[in-house]
Amino acid sequence: MPSKPQSRIEFIALMAMMVATVAFSVDSMLPALPEIAQDLTPDRLNHAQLIITAFAMGMGIGTLFTGPLSDTFGRKPVIVATAALYIIGAALSYLAPTIELMIAARVLQGLGAAGPRTISMAVIRDLYSGREMARLMSFVMMVFTMIPAVAPLIGFGIMSITGWRGIFLAFILFSVISTLWMSLRLDEPLPKDRRRSLDLRRLATASREMLSIAMVRQSIFVQTMCFGMLFTSITMIQQIFDQTFDKSASFTFWFFSMALCGACANMLNAALVVRIGMWRIATGMLALLILASLLMLGFYATGPALGALFIGYLLWQAMVFFQMGMTLGNLNAMAMGPLGHIAGLASSIIGALSTVGGAVIGSVVGQMFDGTPQPLITACAIMSAAAFATMLRMNNLEARAA
Repeated sequence: MPSKPQSRIEFIALMAMMVATVAFSVDSMLPALPEIAQDLTPDRLNHAQLIITAFAMGMGIGTLFTGPLSDTFGRKPVIVATAALYIIGAALSYLAPTIELMIAARVLQGLGAAGPRTISMAVIRDLYSGREMARLMSFVMMVFTMIPAVAPLIGFGIMSITGWRGIFLAFILFSVISTLWMSLRLDEPLPKDRRRSLDLRRLATASREMLSIAMVRQSIFVQTMCFGMLFTSITMIQQIFDQTFDKSASFTFWFFSMALCGACANMLNAALVVRIGMWRIATGMLALLILASLLMLGFYATGPALGALFIGYLLWQAMVFFQMGMTLGNLNAMAMGPLGHIAGLASSIIGALSTVGGAVIGSVVGQMFDGTPQPLITACAIMSAAAFATMLRMNNLEARAA
């Protein structure tokens, strides 16, 4: 039992820290990728990108199981167990002598990160409801959206003092602090009389029901394309700044500016979605990204000066991040619409499928980096076009159903 009741501010800070585990574990690695590549895979520099997508794959797989496990064994025990996996993965990454072992360790770290990220949302649902829950969620997500912007700055600072391996020690310290804080200051929010037995058949039944609904399948596909664009952008972005534009020294500051676009988009979407609607916002943003990608490819084909190309790339990449903030939440809500009776399981399955699918795309496309942003922009143009076409089919389905 905590020595004194936990205040609302302390609870929000704790939940935000747990949710931030994933963003901190991904984005703080970006400044270190060139040095990791030189140390562990000097003959295949693009393989260092897999450190990012391996983590995302592990997290996606973990998302499928952490929710049901916490429903059975309680929130706190599963958070502690997954935090232990995260710490082991970070420690193995710190010690990894080869890129292959590093990638395997990052998958394990991603599996562990799925616990705090997923279960913290369940903790909020356990303790609050209605408008109060929505209010707390908004505060937590406001903090969460800022982490991708500042994480590379933190990673760069740590690397400047300790070298790139020190970032993994920071991950361990981060997890130890958040887990101890949770263990000491939060009562178990799910009492034993509200827990459910672990039923894998229920998971399989829910999966079949979900995938039998065309609207849900199509929404998962669009989310996968969006995650594919996000992971492809993140895996290539540091190399583009370094090898294409020779601006690795200022990378963290430019990334901070672009990541803020995503944070602003989340807030703008919240203000507009009731008035405009989820489908219109998501479809409109995908159409704008297609247009921007085609214009950027045409601009690149004219052979512009490097400075002009850099400005064009910055604007285009900022739009990619902005589009994520305007689409992913809406797409998830659209997929969950017909699944209210299995909302918990459905959320885990949708998150797992779209995250793992996006990470696989990011891994494949990332290996095509050729020293220019052209493969990235081309891939995003294709993915946004596929997502846009699917959104049109979704609208036709909804119209026929109405």
